[in-house]
Amino acid sequence: MEGLRAYVVLPNIVVMSITRNNHYVPQWYQEEFFEPGRNTLAYLDLSPAKRTLDNGRIIEERSLFDAPTSRAFCDKDLYSTFFGTSVNDEIERRLFGSVDVRGSKAVKAFAGTDQAEWHRHFQTLFEYIDIQKIRTPKGLDWIREQYPELSQNELMFEMQGIRAMHCTIWAESVREIVSAENADIKFMVTDHPVTIYNHALPPGSSAAAYPRDPSIALRASQTIFPLSRDFCLILTNLEYANDASSHPTEKRTFARNFRNSMVRTDAFIRKRDLSNVEVAQVNFILKARARRYVAASRREWLYPEKVVSAAWAELRHVLMPPKDDIWRFGGKMIVRFNDGRTYSQDQFGRTETEREYLKKPAPKTPLSDRDLCGCGSGLPFKKCCKPKPVALRTSWTEVSIRERNMMFLNAIAKVLDLGPGKDWLEVRQELTDEKIRKIYSLFEGLWPLETDLLSLLPKPDGTPRAVYTGRIHPATITQFALGASLYFGELLIPHPFVNAATLQPKFKPTENPRAYRHEFLKSALFFITVMPLVEQGLVSLVPDPCDFDTHLRDQMLMMATKRSSWTEKDLREDKGARELFDQDFRRSLMSMPREVILAQIRKVSPELDEARIEEVLRGLETMKQDDPLAVMQEDEPAIGKDSGQLHLMKLAPNFEMAMYLAQATGSVILTDNPFRWKEIKRAMLRPTGMGLQAFSRNVEASSFLFPQNVLDIEQLACYPDFAAFPSLIGEAFSYLTKLKSDAGKPNFENHLAARFSRNHPKVQAILRKSRVPAREAVLHCAFPIGGIQHNTVNRLLLMSSSERHLPSVPAAFYIEQKEADPRSRAREPHEYHQPGTDPGDDRRRDHR
Repeated sequence: MEGLRAYVVLPNIVVMSITRNNHYVPQWYQEEFFEPGRNTLAYLDLSPAKRTLDNGRIIEERSLFDAPTSRAFCDKDLYSTFFGTSVNDEIERRLFGSVDVRGSKAVKAFAGTDQAEWHRHFQTLFEYIDIQKIRTPKGLDWIREQYPELSQNELMFEMQGIRAMHCTIWAESVREIVSAENADIKFMVTDHPVTIYNHALPPGSSAAAYPRDPSIALRASQTIFPLSRDFCLILTNLEYANDASSHPTEKRTFARNFRNSMVRTDAFIRKRDLSNVEVAQVNFILKARARRYVAASRREWLYPEKVVSAAWAELRHVLMPPKDDIWRFGGKMIVRFNDGRTYSQDQFGRTETEREYLKKPAPKTPLSDRDLCGCGSGLPFKKCCKPKPVALRTSWTEVSIRERNMMFLNAIAKVLDLGPGKDWLEVRQELTDEKIRKIYSLFEGLWPLETDLLSLLPKPDGTPRAVYTGRIHPATITQFALGASLYFGELLIPHPFVNAATLQPKFKPTENPRAYRHEFLKSALFFITVMPLVEQGLVSLVPDPCDFDTHLRDQMLMMATKRSSWTEKDLREDKGARELFDQDFRRSLMSMPREVILAQIRKVSPELDEARIEEVLRGLETMKQDDPLAVMQEDEPAIGKDSGQLHLMKLAPNFEMAMYLAQATGSVILTDNPFRWKEIKRAMLRPTGMGLQAFSRNVEASSFLFPQNVLDIEQLACYPDFAAFPSLIGEAFSYLTKLKSDAGKPNFENHLAARFSRNHPKVQAILRKSRVPAREAVLHCAFPIGGIQHNTVNRLLLMSSSERHLPSVPAAFYIEQKEADPRSRAREPHEYHQPGTDPGDDRRRDHR
């Protein structure tokens, strides 16, 4: 579906009269339900207003009435925007004016039988249905529910921002138009015409309670949209149409919004004439999902419950398309273009072949407490998924993030021939472009572009965890981030490897591996260093969500560009980034061909004789051997814009993606980067005050030691005193998610502060006594009441079909290094763990 433009409403002087009576169900659409020769409808108010008489008696206003369309399904200032005392109606006039003109033609086209008109208006029909779903009071209330707080102007902006969200899934569904032409009862119209029915989610269920509708992505969710009094469009997910016994509340396969797909525009089933009872059953569903008003040509049709006796789940039979006509939908589609390119997709819109090695069979029998959990965490079922509701578990039918990282580690070990006795210098000396190409190809195979990453990420299940955002570099990740897992629980860190499938051919490491020699060493050393904590469950290396959702990537980049506040001063003050850049530059110089280095030495120091020059060259060679990130192979001489080495400076994830991941997974945000901390603080614009003030003061007044060695972190994590610390952070997090005002619970807040003051000295004493290399730092806290929130991030989550995320991020922490203690020894950036040289590398980690 092509992009849709949002109107930015600005205050201006308007000469014409302002339209403030906004019809959320257009008059032209209501007229499609007129009896021939009439110009009014019968309306039923399901919740009539009450009025108190002078004598104190309370009466209900009239609930049943006839009215022209000008007086029905409208509210004052529903779409108006306000700037001081100015009222603006551009959304009503310009946005919905255009939508309704095109939508009326599309609706009338599909009530007819001209297939050329179907093709012409196919996209418009789904665009119209989508905007009709969210423009009603119920739809707008649903949007409000997705955000902590929206002003009227913000509501109108967000409404436009999520337009066309459902179009792709609807277009891929089984499309049927049923008729009531031969029935004595006709279809009704409601104040929420686009109705979602799921037989497993009746109106009283939590997933369908006002203002929510069952998600259209659920397998058994069916969309009902009356086109007129005689015709009704029913959209059914293909999986459910093929197998009505499939799980009704599981998501359909590849339920991704905002993507390209190919469908037949002439494939509509039009063979069913419904009986009186069947039309009444459809009307019963429409009425049950309405907000307040329903309307029909005749008053008696407003009470389908007088005709319908079937239970909610049994109503599904009237909506099921005929089996013998489903063959026209789905199937593999292959297209060849005039320029020789080809395009193919399967019945779900996927363009990639399924990787069978990434699937897991569901357990044939229920797991016992001691069985390894089906989610791939490596933990026993009792300690992992058993206490969680099914909706809060990660996928059991796909290889987990942890398992994929372990598979990738095995692949790297095999390609690089890692093993006992082989040090990192030998690995670098034996590195070839073919090995680089193969490893990046294997990573691409483990993370196909159509991966449903949200199903693999943890959910907000109460488990303590944090999203780390900072420098993704082996020289910096051990300074604070890895040790932070002792304090915050599971740590989500961006994966260091890039996915070649997301890049243009000339930048792909699978096509141009020579350019990735330096970058590969950084990524590989980072990955191998972190993996012991990944296997233990303390760290999860997560690929970029934007790799699997191009619409998410485009929206995120657009938002980041508008928000970006990088300045030259920021760049100059980022000493860490400048130091890493200088180190990469020196490594590039050392990997130049010998004749190039000789020429540079003679140019800079012409006084040196040949013996001194050879001495300098030997020194450079020693430096290369001692630097684990230096490439041992010489760069071949190359000329051209595509030659040279790539050096990626990753401050990741960016602000939007850090918020996105934290809300999706129920995490705090953790950073050791001052610029990212400034961005987080800028998001706390609303003056709502801070929560947990005593706890925050105690934390910020304390010093924290962060171990530098991965194996030390593994062992320390098993101490009971360390296990209590993430639990404390988790309780504080849970409390903050529910804190909506400064009227908190003083006793509980003081209890948390006191627990911290008791536990923190014990933990620091253990670290000092162990004499492990560590850096000392202080923690800065951000506990804004209502959380850290940005509307753009909530919009990204909605667009991604996330249904289990937090409305805001309750807490964030900034790790700021203290001046080095001369009595303690912290590992310097150049002191890396050399893979393969530590006898503990090969031991199994079964601590948990």
